[in-house]
Parts: sequence; structure tokens; C-alpha cells
Amino acid sequence: MKILTILAFLSSCVVATAQEITYDLTKQQPRYSEAQGYGYDVVETPTAKSVSPFYFSAKVPDGNYRVTVRLGSKKREGETTVRAESRRMMVEKCVTRKGEFREFSFIVNKRSIDIPSYIGIDGKPTQPSVVRIKPGEVGSFTWDEKLTLEFNGASPCVQSIKMEPDTTATNIFLCGNSTVVDQGTEPWASWGQMFTRWFVEQSLNTHPSTLNISIANYAESGLTATSFMAQNRLEKILSVIREGDYVICEFGHNDEKEKGPGTGAWYHYSVALKKFVDMVRAKKGNIIFCTPTQRRFFDAEGKIKNTHGDFPAAMKAVAERENVPLIDLSAETKTLFETMGVEGSKHLLVHYPMGTFPWQQKKFSDNTHFNPFGAYEVSKLVVMGLKRLNSPLVQYLSSDWKDFSPSQPDDWQTFYWPLSPVYDGKKPDGN
Repeated sequence: MKILTILAFLSSCVVATAQEITYDLTKQQPRYSEAQGYGYDVVETPTAKSVSPFYFSAKVPDGNYRVTVRLGSKKREGETTVRAESRRMMVEKCVTRKGEFREFSFIVNKRSIDIPSYIGIDGKPTQPSVVRIKPGEVGSFTWDEKLTLEFNGASPCVQSIKMEPDTTATNIFLCGNSTVVDQGTEPWASWGQMFTRWFVEQSLNTHPSTLNISIANYAESGLTATSFMAQNRLEKILSVIREGDYVICEFGHNDEKEKGPGTGAWYHYSVALKKFVDMVRAKKGNIIFCTPTQRRFFDAEGKIKNTHGDFPAAMKAVAERENVPLIDLSAETKTLFETMGVEGSKHLLVHYPMGTFPWQQKKFSDNTHFNPFGAYEVSKLVVMGLKRLNSPLVQYLSSDWKDFSPSQPDDWQTFYWPLSPVYDGKKPDGN
């Protein structure tokens, strides 16, 4: 029985090395199970003729994985979008003719809540710990035992998936709240899960790979800079960060709602940001600040009101004192909202009349949380911020990157986002 199991495994996978495995999706694959360790997941197993979204998962240890997908079909035209884990955009609308194939490579960060002992910033070993994730994160793709890929689009066509551990990529750790987190369900989205889109390469066999960026999104809805640390999310980052890695922080939406002694922009918030700076630099990492994205609140003249009080100014003050590079998302999203106008800016956020989605039970009128189009636009603002900072990270941008201005946004009517089959009408924590 053991020999038969091994033969069955080898017939559906091509094992290149002990560290690399290729799943051949032109051959029959099993349903995922913990015992099996790989297979189709979440929704029904696709058939040769099906054109519905599907998922494929593999049980892997924590770490970064270089994933190469070969898209296309000998039998039909394809239109394939690829997302990783909790809807991190990787490949955007790959169109293939019948008999045409295209390969794309990207790096996926997979992690669990476990924090092993590591050498702390004081030079001493720490005690093993865990990330105190919120109840809504339990069982999510973000923190589970699997690396999960979503294949979506009008006609998803996938030949193969290759996964290989990567220990050389520069890590970008994202810290923040609901405007940054990998939102796991439709119709919500955040810039962190779109940011991955700009660090993907189309594989060319005649050229060596230049892909060397992993984006690990540790943000979560409802968090402040202080609660992020209290949940051991920063400690988890410190346990795996390497010299030269990056930490990008955007906080403010929830920090400004804290009440009590010592709270506020100029003390509690500023002190927390200083802690981020000190601890990241103690591990020889690089830190970047992003001021909080604006809320969609207009005055009578059609200008965005500042709902963040002194928090953007406080972040800028810490950045100036500590020589921290800063991306002013408050200013950039203000321009973006005002350019699109009072009504047009609704298309950036979760504003949908009743009946937009078959599962919808009430209308959505959310002026804080982005929809996929809005998250996509804000991710471009972050990239442009990196370019203005002359960050070394921009050398790894996808070859199809085009510079972007918030005063000339994309057309929301032509934005392509095939809906994931995972949805939830519940508003994310925070506002």
C-alpha cells in the first residue's frame, strides 16, 4: 500500500529536487487533505471543460516560496487571473490563445502563528510564543498550514504549478490596519494585497530570474500601532527579519479613536512609531512610514476633510526626527478622491446598491474600506512613493509597471477583477 501511494504521487507530480516540486494539472489531482498534503481545495474540483474559479493548496513549512505557474491550454483559449493566499493579486488577466502558454513567477510568503525562539534585540534568546490573531483570522488562508493559490477569470487554464523554497529574497513586511490587510473576502480589498501585483515577472527561459522580493502582509483590520505590537505581530516579524529587509507601516485610522491617559497623536501614537523604528533598526532592517489613507468625506466645496486630526503630522514628525523615509498617502489619496469627485470616488470604496451581488443582504455605503479597484489604485500610490524615495525596491518592479498619478486615475469601468467565490457582507473591523 505504501509503494502504491508513492507511485500515485509521482504520477501526478514531477519532483525536480528534494526542495522543488511541480504539480502537473493536466493530470488528475486529488482533493486537498491534511494526510495527502496537496490538491484542489475550497470549491469543487475543476473538470477539463469547466471555466469556473478553482483553488489548489499544498501543505508546506513556513517561509517564502518561489512559485512558477504555466498558464494556457492546448484545447481552448484561456483568460486566467492568479491570486495567492488571501486574495493577494499576482497575475492579472493572462489571455492565451489555443495552444499558447505563458509562465509567470512570483514569491509567496507562507506563515503560521508560531514564533520560535530567536535572538532578540537585546542579544539574548527569546521564549517561544505565538501571534495572538483575532477570532476572524482563525482558519484563514493567511495563517494556516497551506500555501493556497486561486485561479480565476473567464476561462482559467493552468498547465502546472512549481513551488520551491526561497531563502534569498528581500522581505517587505507590511504593518497596518484594514486599509492594508489582505482582505480575505469580497467585496473588500486593501492596498497590501494589490501591492504584490507589481513584483511579478513573466518567465523567460533565455534570461536569468531577477525576481527577488517577498511581500509578507501582517496587517489586520481594527489594529492600532500599539495593538499590533500587543498581538506579537511585530515580534513575529523580528523573529524572521534579515539584514536589509523592509518594514512598511501605515497606522492612524484606529489609533485616533483611542481614549484615556497618554493617548493621542503626540504621545501614545508617536511613542509606538518610535518603537517600530528602534526595533526594526536593531535587527538591521529598513523602515518606511505611510501616512493613513483618507476617508471619503467631502466638504461643501468638494474637498476632502481631514478626519485624522494631528496623526499624519505626528507621523511626519517622527519620520523627520528619526530619518525615516515617508510616503504621504494622506495627501495622495486626497488628490485621488478629489479628482474622481463626490460621486465618482464611490467607485474606489465599498459603495454598492442592494442587488449588486447575489448574496448581498443590504446596501454598502462604506467611506473607509476600499473595493478591489480602489485598493489597486492605492497600491500604485505606494509604488510611486517608493520611486520618489529612490528606494532600491523599485529595481524589482514588474516589467509592465507604468508610472501613475492620482490626478489621472484609471477608469474604474475597465478595471478587471473576477470575483472570488469567497465573500462576506460583514464590514471589516475599524473605520
